[in-house]
Amino acid sequence: MNFNPIILSIPVFFILIGLELLVDKFRNKSNYRFNDAITNISCGIGEQVTGVFFKLAIVGLYTLLFENYAFFKIPVNWTTGIILFLGVDFFYYWFHRYSHVINLFWGGHVVHHQSEEYNFSVALRQGWFQKFFSFGFYLPLALIGFDPVQFLLVSSLVTLYQFWIHTKNINKMGVLEYVLNTPSHHRVHHGVNPKYIDKNHAGTLIIWDKMFGTFQEEEEEPIYGITHPINTWDPLSANLHHWKLMYQGIKQMRGIKDKLRYTFNPPGWKPAYINDPEPPVNTAPYKKYDTLVPNSINYYVLFQYAITLAGATFFLLSAGKLSFTEKLIAASLVVFSIINFSSLFESKKYAVFAEAFRILLCSFVFVAYFQIHTAIFLIILMVWNLLSGLWLFQIKQSEQ
Repeated sequence: MNFNPIILSIPVFFILIGLELLVDKFRNKSNYRFNDAITNISCGIGEQVTGVFFKLAIVGLYTLLFENYAFFKIPVNWTTGIILFLGVDFFYYWFHRYSHVINLFWGGHVVHHQSEEYNFSVALRQGWFQKFFSFGFYLPLALIGFDPVQFLLVSSLVTLYQFWIHTKNINKMGVLEYVLNTPSHHRVHHGVNPKYIDKNHAGTLIIWDKMFGTFQEEEEEPIYGITHPINTWDPLSANLHHWKLMYQGIKQMRGIKDKLRYTFNPPGWKPAYINDPEPPVNTAPYKKYDTLVPNSINYYVLFQYAITLAGATFFLLSAGKLSFTEKLIAASLVVFSIINFSSLFESKKYAVFAEAFRILLCSFVFVAYFQIHTAIFLIILMVWNLLSGLWLFQIKQSEQ
């Protein structure tokens, strides 16, 4: 089993999401939309599943530097853990800040900002490519001599801390606002109001923003999302959208110099010869992207999503025991599943047929490839296929 504090915290995440839903209901608020929350969680699942193939290399590079080039070998204890925490949080601030002001890095981070809601599920919405830009900021800690295992634990804790600050249900927290990154501070970070853009990049300690001039107090209620909404529930499209825009932008640039400036300047930069002015940010109330589907589809997705989430969690905990091919097959099934749920939300013409194919494909892979032939599993599989087939038939009939 893989010891990963983030994966092991998955049940806690969903308990807290459930509690937030209860609080919203008690307060007669609606900070969640089902399709948006599922998309947020799908982006998080995809980030963890795709990370199985890349995190080993990233951790390996940190370990290589530590073992061969570290200036010191710092002992592992509580004191060095606190120092390492400050170091991780410091370098997180700079990674996060540059992710907003370098177009290339923004492509990895923008996914986290795409939701037009603000709740605990948004904390799980992570970009699948962000790790390729973030890990380099932490390599100085390897050269200083901080143990790789201690680094992984501390960096996971810094990440976990940021879950609870994605909520509207906690107001300003008095004296803690001076030191910690709080829900109030982070709401500002997710706002597209002009005064809020590119502010409050802290992970755990807000002191970095106050030290380096990027702090903004929460004043009017933020408008959430990004300046140019992507208008889709598809987690794959959400992760590829910025790269497509960058490809189109680079083709417009004249010469290698402008191509590089476009890549490494802030998002939205264009040379003067491109007459394509950025539209102003609309801070007035606007209609959020939404799609309406019958409740039968929402209940179906909820049912299938619970199964997919359980399978993805088992895969993440067991990935170390699987071969590369097994990991690739399992990860592909998870990603195919979360993409297909979005097609149901968007009422794609092929959605029901693709979903029926997904059910049959998963069943075939479990039985034929993974050789799962126990009687109880086969009975569960048959019930799943039958129930899913009848449900999909009812959905298809309601479309006619």
